[in-house]
Amino acid sequence: MSSAALAPRKARSAKRVLPGFGLTLGYTIFYLSIIVLIPLVALLSASFTLTWDQFWAAVSAPAVVASYELSFTMSFIAACVNVVFGMLIAWVLVRYQFPGKKVVDALVDLPFALPTAVAGISLSALYAGNGWIGQYFESLGIQMAYNPKGIAIALIFIGLPFVVRTVQPVLEDFEKELEEAATSLGASRWQIFYKVILPHIGPALLTGFAMAFARAVGEYGSVIFIAGNIPMVSEITPLIIMAKLDQHDVAGATAVAVVMLLISFVLLLLINALQAWQRKAQGGR
Repeated sequence: MSSAALAPRKARSAKRVLPGFGLTLGYTIFYLSIIVLIPLVALLSASFTLTWDQFWAAVSAPAVVASYELSFTMSFIAACVNVVFGMLIAWVLVRYQFPGKKVVDALVDLPFALPTAVAGISLSALYAGNGWIGQYFESLGIQMAYNPKGIAIALIFIGLPFVVRTVQPVLEDFEKELEEAATSLGASRWQIFYKVILPHIGPALLTGFAMAFARAVGEYGSVIFIAGNIPMVSEITPLIIMAKLDQHDVAGATAVAVVMLLISFVLLLLINALQAWQRKAQGGR
């Protein structure tokens, strides 16, 4: 065999820093099975101890259905808000230089590091009727804490870093020459954003949305302190699951958890399909 034919093989083998495909794939499947698949199978199997009528009664109780609506609605609203303001924050951090920029950049990661209970106590102290911020809304007849508004505030707080940290590196890699070319062709600022910048950062925005939404759906610690936890009004699904566990109703808790898992999985699949469609549309341009 000629040296020219051997060269590509040598180049490919030189790039293999880690062990071969079989070993790394086996380790990947083993690790994911322990961390992800086995716990999910255990969750599903625990719900099989119920008959179908018992399962349906557990997951369709009025308080449980109301908690589904509240959890997913507030999570969706919080994720949408974070997409808008997270993109703006990422834009400012990438495009501008200003005093205290490193401090602002570090503050974005604060919800990652802050214990959720501490976040919940802090937010309830701020937005309660006698809080630093809540007192001004209270004077206008608007109660910001101990209702669904408080839940949305907590979910926005914990979900913001996911959007910022997902969009920020994409903006850093974006070529400013494309904006300059669009400007030279007479495009307005809105046209530049809508037709040049947004298609480039769109997949990152969707990824940030999905991560913020998934994080919000399962949030518990920061929400219970500011939600009020009123049945049929401000009681989130994770709280109902915890209440069932406290009552030693493990099967009922796992049944509700399975419904949450299935709905979240379907929504994430839809978001991933939308991302794939957007990437395909971008590649076809």
